[in-house]
Amino acid sequence: MVKYLKIMLYEVLYKIGVQLRNPSISLHTAFLYESQNWSLEKLKEYQFFKLKELITYSYENSVFYKNHFKENNFHPSQLNKLNDLKKIPILEKLDLIENNSDIHTNWKGKCLTAVTSGSSGQSLRFQRDESADSFNRATIQKSYLWFGVYPWDLNGYFWGFNFSFLKKMKTSFLDFIQNRFRIFNYNSHNLKRFVKKINKATYIHGYSSMIYQTAKFINKKGLIKPKGIKMVKGTSEKIFKSYHDEVIKAFGTKIISEYGATESGIIAFECPEGNMHINMEGVLVEEIDHEIIVTNLQMKSFPIIRYKLGDYIELDKSEFKCKCGRNHKILKEVTGRIGLPIYGNTEIYPSFTFYYIFKNLDLQYSIKLNYQIIQKEKGILLVRIEQQLQRDERKKMNLEFVKYFGSDIQFELDEKCVLKSENGKLKSFISLI
Repeated sequence: MVKYLKIMLYEVLYKIGVQLRNPSISLHTAFLYESQNWSLEKLKEYQFFKLKELITYSYENSVFYKNHFKENNFHPSQLNKLNDLKKIPILEKLDLIENNSDIHTNWKGKCLTAVTSGSSGQSLRFQRDESADSFNRATIQKSYLWFGVYPWDLNGYFWGFNFSFLKKMKTSFLDFIQNRFRIFNYNSHNLKRFVKKINKATYIHGYSSMIYQTAKFINKKGLIKPKGIKMVKGTSEKIFKSYHDEVIKAFGTKIISEYGATESGIIAFECPEGNMHINMEGVLVEEIDHEIIVTNLQMKSFPIIRYKLGDYIELDKSEFKCKCGRNHKILKEVTGRIGLPIYGNTEIYPSFTFYYIFKNLDLQYSIKLNYQIIQKEKGILLVRIEQQLQRDERKKMNLEFVKYFGSDIQFELDEKCVLKSENGKLKSFISLI
C-alpha cells in the first residue's frame, strides 16, 4: 500500500511539474502515440508539411535565414519535395554561435534557455520554444513506454559528479522530486550504496561506460542483482558491444541507445527489437560522407536547418521492416564523434577508421573489445584495451591496423587497462597533437 501511494505521489509531482514547465506536452504525447503507427509514406508526408512550415517561418522571421536563403538563391517556394532541402547550404556549430542573435526569430511564446555541453570545444546557448521542448520530452516519454517505463518511476542516473557542495544540494533536491537518484563518486563504498538503491528502481540511465563498470562491479563482487529493471538506457557515449554481456548478467537486460543533441532534440531511440528508429516527426536526417546532417522540424524560436552535428553515422537504406511494427527509418550505427584527425607519418586519416577496425574484429573473428586510442605524436598510436588479448587476437588486430594504415602508423598496445573518463564521459579517441 505504501509503495502504491508513493508511486501515485511521484506521478502527481511529475504531472504538476510538467504542467508548469511544459503545458503543451499532453498534445504532443497524444499525437506521437498515434503517429508511431503511421506508414512510412505518411511519416514522409508529415515531414514535408513540417519542413515547408519551418522554412517559410524562418525566411519570414529570422534575419539570418532570410539573408542565408537569398545569398544562396533559394526561396521557400522552391521547396516542392523533401529532397529540395539539399538546395540549402549546410551549417556548422560556429555558424550558429557567430550568428546567434540573427538566427533567433521574433517568437513571442514561452521559451526555455538551452545550452550545449561544449564537448566539441564550443558551447552554444539559445532559446528553445516551449512547444519544441515539450515535443522532445513527449518523444522520450513515448519511447519509454515501449519498455513499460513511466517517467515518474524510480530511476538511477549515471552522470556528472564534479559538483560544488551547493550545486550538489540543488541537484539532490531536483533528483528527489523526479524520483531519481544518482551517484556522485564511483568509489567502492558509494557504488555499493548505489547498487542497493538500484534494487528498487524500474530503470537506470546515463553514461554507458559507467553503467558497464557498475555491472562489472556487481558481477565481480557477487552482489544481489536487481530484479525489477525494465530498461537500461545509455546516452552521450559509444555503447561497445562487449558491454552487453556484463550488463545483461547484472541487470537482466542489455543497454539500449538514445541518440540526440541539445540543438536537434531526440534523433533516434532503440526499440525492444534492438533497432534505432529515427524520430521522423521531430527531425529530418541526412547522411553525407558518413556525417549526419539534421534539421529540427519542431523548433521555431531558433531554427536548426541542415546542421552538421559532428557525428559519423550509418543510415539503413534497405527496405528492412522491424519486428516491432514501427515504420520509422532506422539508424544502423552512430559510429562516433567527429574528432581531430589521425596523423600518420605521411597521410591523414579520419577518426572513424577505428570504428571499422574494431567492427571488423568483432564481425570476422568475434573479438569484442573496449578500447581507447591516444595519439601524442604523428605516426604512433597508443591503443589501450580493457581486455587481455591472446596471441592470435593480437595478430589479427595488427593485420586490421595494417589494412587501414599500412606502414604509415605504428601502434603500441596496452592491455588490461582501466579506460580513462573525463567528468564521467569516455572518449574513444584522444588526440594530443
